[in-house]
Amino acid sequence: MKYTLLAKDKNSDARCGVLTTNHGNIETPIFMPVGTVGTVKAVHARELKEDIKAQIILGNTYHLYLRPGTEVLEEAGGLHKFNSWDRPILTDSGGFQVFSLGDCRKITEEGVVFRSHIDGSKHLFTPENVMDIQRKIGADIIMAFDECPPGQSEYGYAKNSLELTQRWLERCVKRFDSTEPLYGYHQSLFPIVQGCTFRDLREKAAEHAVSLDREGYAIGGLAVGEEAEVMYEMIQVVNRILPQDKPRYLMGVGTPENILEAISLGVDMFDCVMPTRNGRNGMLFTTEGVINIKNKKWEKDFSRIDPAGLSFVDDDYSKAYLRHLIKADEILGLQICSIHNLSFYLWLVREARKHILEGDFVTWKESTIKKVTRRL
Repeated sequence: MKYTLLAKDKNSDARCGVLTTNHGNIETPIFMPVGTVGTVKAVHARELKEDIKAQIILGNTYHLYLRPGTEVLEEAGGLHKFNSWDRPILTDSGGFQVFSLGDCRKITEEGVVFRSHIDGSKHLFTPENVMDIQRKIGADIIMAFDECPPGQSEYGYAKNSLELTQRWLERCVKRFDSTEPLYGYHQSLFPIVQGCTFRDLREKAAEHAVSLDREGYAIGGLAVGEEAEVMYEMIQVVNRILPQDKPRYLMGVGTPENILEAISLGVDMFDCVMPTRNGRNGMLFTTEGVINIKNKKWEKDFSRIDPAGLSFVDDDYSKAYLRHLIKADEILGLQICSIHNLSFYLWLVREARKHILEGDFVTWKESTIKKVTRRL
């Protein structure tokens, strides 16, 4: 994998580049639609490619491990062949999902024992077998196994958690470097920088990750309840340490405003369930502002969903019709909202890239945030 930095903004840390993988190039900054169990909910792969223009999607190790299972994926030749997606894939290690199980898991130095949310069966995730599982899934970019501590953790807990994550990271690197890809193409391992909202812990985590000399780095444990300004401060702290010639991935973030502000701080890659999850609940992100399509005000509004026409659904359907579908609980409504919102998010990062190249990113960012965050 290779990252080529193409341009940097004069008035911020925003940058754009190209990430080259064996499954194609990724133009950064980029948003990755979340395909947790090998599918982006309610969206066909053809729509992702041709209409939404997704360049990379995300899968999740925890969920794919439980079903369909690594045996099925390995026999299929990896996730790319299993789900007919021939572009890059990134897999989260499952750390966040495991740690969200609460009383259903136990953390030890060896790893995490947890019970499946599906059938209650008992499983063990270690740094070593998480690397093996992700080899079998076959993602182009895989994540190290980490502990994701609660956002409001006390300093002592956060420090101990980070030290465990660092020991696990070293084990991940050792296992990854001693094994080979299974399907004939390159895989890259990204460490995850943790440390909660403590500057010294974030610096320590970033320095340790950089010392292991990987092909890219992820920033985890943010957007979990802290104030937005605190999140931006932590991103700044970490990005001052992470190398300029490697991609930086901010995990699980977030709103359109969060993404644009993080781009201005030097982040290259994003993922979040927000566009699809909120879409399935009737919230639409548009170039004019945010719409709750369930509101009665749209009942007789026969205008297009977004006047900018970011997707075919904007041209084919009206707000009134979409409201009818959502109120009637029709599956097509969920599909339209998901496709539109993902198209908006991919449009947003493409526009950011364009304005970085044109040299007016900050001015564009400030005016765009004011527009797209309005409640319509």
